[in-house]
Amino acid sequence: MLSRVANTLYWMVRYVERADNLARLIDVNQQLLLDFESLDSERLRGFWQPIIQSTGDEEAFSKLYDDTGSNEVIRFLTDDPRNPNSISSCIALARENARTVRDQLSDELWEELNALYLFSRSDEALRLIESDPPRYYENIRRSAMTFLGTAASTTSRNEAWEFMDLGRHLERADKTTRFLDVSSYLPTATDNADAISPGILHWTATLRSCGAMGAFRSSRREITAESVVDFLIFSKDFPRSVRYCIEKVDISLHRISGMPRGSFSNEAEREAGRLLADLNFGSTADVFQSGLHAYLDALQGRFNHIGGEIFETYVLMPERVQVISIAPKAKSHSDLAPWHLEQKQQ
Repeated sequence: MLSRVANTLYWMVRYVERADNLARLIDVNQQLLLDFESLDSERLRGFWQPIIQSTGDEEAFSKLYDDTGSNEVIRFLTDDPRNPNSISSCIALARENARTVRDQLSDELWEELNALYLFSRSDEALRLIESDPPRYYENIRRSAMTFLGTAASTTSRNEAWEFMDLGRHLERADKTTRFLDVSSYLPTATDNADAISPGILHWTATLRSCGAMGAFRSSRREITAESVVDFLIFSKDFPRSVRYCIEKVDISLHRISGMPRGSFSNEAEREAGRLLADLNFGSTADVFQSGLHAYLDALQGRFNHIGGEIFETYVLMPERVQVISIAPKAKSHSDLAPWHLEQKQQ
């Protein structure tokens, strides 16, 4: 498979997964506000600010908006074209990636993604954002799940599928940690505020953001910070837990390279294997001992490192560029034309 095609499929699915997770985050927090009717404008800003901080877009947001209110945050994360990580921007980028590799996708998969794109740009979407936001976010979530289900049902289990699955699970692991990290930025009115109902409401919202409420209830555990963190980071079975996603990342990387699991042929496989081992032998006590925010921040850094190594290994091909770029005595642009053509094709 051409590295350009692999990279395009990888990012196509990452963008759809990102749009789905943002829709979940905004919708759940909007509904959570109904339980805090007494919030004044200052505390309302304190409620939405953590959402922006957890996504890592606070710098971009501060350049575009002066206030951190519901309308501003929702607009920024939903359909602001100036935000490359808004829901509508992610869908547009996913569709553009799909368009460039149209021959690699099934007709059903392309039609589903194109329908999602057209909906996000429609007058109906604008009307729903203004008058019925929960229905808008539900449409985004359902379309994203339909897209991923269609991909699973119509894509051969070859390299194309592995790169798509790789992007989906790496993005999902990252967003799960960001949902959990919202708690690190929440203001508390009193020292024990997190131990009473607002704390329970927050962790319930976190579970709902990840679609984990039903699975968590079946485990028959009480909703506490420790039990939610343990479930969303270390669960072996829940498909949005960090541990589950990184295991899928490790499997996809080894299927792409052909190396048996437990060994590695590149830095991406080595880092994914190390992270999976840390998660297999880690515990919730370790998380809170090091500090929840510090632990989650370190995980996000490791996800980024794995993503960077995937790019270095399968897209950038630095060793090839280095060898050819020092080709001796190229005296004119015409001498470099064949190399430029080859690089463009790659």
